[in-house]
Amino acid sequence: MADGIIRLHAADNVVIALQDQAAGAVAGGLAMTGAVPRGHKIAARDIATGQKVIRYGQIIGQASVDIPAGAHVHSHNLGMGPHSSDYAIGSECRPLPALPPQSFLGYHRPDGTVGTRNYLGILTSVNCSGSVARFIAEAAEKDPVLAAMPGLDGIVPIVHQTGCGMSGTNEGYQTLMRTLKGYARNPNFGGILLVGLGCEVMQVPDLVGQGRLRPDGNFRYMTIQGEGGTRATIDRALGVLREMAEVAGRAVRQPAPVSKLMVGLQCGGSDGYSGITANPALGHASDLLVQMGGTTILSETPEIYGAEHLLTRRAVSREVGETLLERIRWWEDYTARNEGEMDNNPSPGNKRGGLTTILEKSLGAVAKGGTAPLSGVYKFAEPITTPGFVYMDSPGYDPCSVTGQIASGATIIVFTTGRGSVSGYKPSPCIKLATNSEMYARMREDMDINCGDILEGVSIEAKGAEILQKIIAVASGEQTLSEELGFGGAEFVPWQIGAVM
Repeated sequence: MADGIIRLHAADNVVIALQDQAAGAVAGGLAMTGAVPRGHKIAARDIATGQKVIRYGQIIGQASVDIPAGAHVHSHNLGMGPHSSDYAIGSECRPLPALPPQSFLGYHRPDGTVGTRNYLGILTSVNCSGSVARFIAEAAEKDPVLAAMPGLDGIVPIVHQTGCGMSGTNEGYQTLMRTLKGYARNPNFGGILLVGLGCEVMQVPDLVGQGRLRPDGNFRYMTIQGEGGTRATIDRALGVLREMAEVAGRAVRQPAPVSKLMVGLQCGGSDGYSGITANPALGHASDLLVQMGGTTILSETPEIYGAEHLLTRRAVSREVGETLLERIRWWEDYTARNEGEMDNNPSPGNKRGGLTTILEKSLGAVAKGGTAPLSGVYKFAEPITTPGFVYMDSPGYDPCSVTGQIASGATIIVFTTGRGSVSGYKPSPCIKLATNSEMYARMREDMDINCGDILEGVSIEAKGAEILQKIIAVASGEQTLSEELGFGGAEFVPWQIGAVM
């Protein structure tokens, strides 16, 4: 860092503005040819048309015109250009040394998992039962018997926009099946009531009949048509929830090693600082957790595109590396079939924050995964059974991606943001990390940790250790700001693949 700019790698031909730079200003020996907003890129030397632009020591695109030293580098003069990657599967897979385990206070479940929260869930098989699920939850909040029962964090209706008007055999159906089953089994639920309509494609008997949904048996199901309508379903559900609450309420927090934690790593509303501050700090926290035997999940496949080689090089086996590449190829075909493109990112907000190409965004996003070996690659909502750092395929749309992570078993979400994303994801608490101090001060009631102070001298390692301690505190019951604000009732977004019919 020097005079309000930072160079991230010795090979870079751009630097990053740490503060707004006026035309004619001089920073780090560079005279600005025009105004450059903070978080945006500045040419560190002359860059000719067609020449590769380098950030993080990696290619983020190529110059579309001649760019003089000191010029603002962004969408007007930087494009994707052709790029290729040397995947070198496993070439940089280096196990990290084990660290002495720490512990948290969690809810021990019969299958050996440990929850960080103790909710009752009202899970819906189809959108048609969503309103009734909400009616049940509202009635339960007013019920004096349920209100008097201790030990619960609340009752959560899990409603969505699908479950019918779809094929009953294709990939989209199987993805929704995994998602609903995964939520039913998430250890942050002490019990699940499944409510269907009765005539939908996603049949309740099919969900129930494909294996025991909860190992503790605290699971009930019903259909609105089978119960005789809305009011009858609400009345019956209240009685069932009282029984389930008695069982779930017996659980108490007890010590558990952090190896029992499964943490979803997320970013949204990213900016030019994301790959400098919050993402690498979260990556260090991920490494620490993995070194203690825990599990962390990276996702959002469209937002690792162009940086997947950094993950394949860390794969523990050729099979793991090839599985990730198969997902990349699936996405290339999926977007082409739907008249999309893999490089249609970053979003307008990302671009205002200083990100220009998907290559640049992906390189910063991958930093959330730290340096640990990549021990497994999973489909959306597939149960994660491999400890360590893993990858779960998902869209880049944050609520959908987190939905998959929770269905796969995540009991905590850690979410970095530069523009200021606000959200929560019941049943799993969400810790928000601000990438810059300005946004943190402006949205203090939404941001749990400020990582902008990394630009003021706090080390990545110290911030990573702070994040880990926050994860442990939240896992033990401390509420996040998104929980205090009441978020989490609208962010269940299953991935809809295939035709809506």
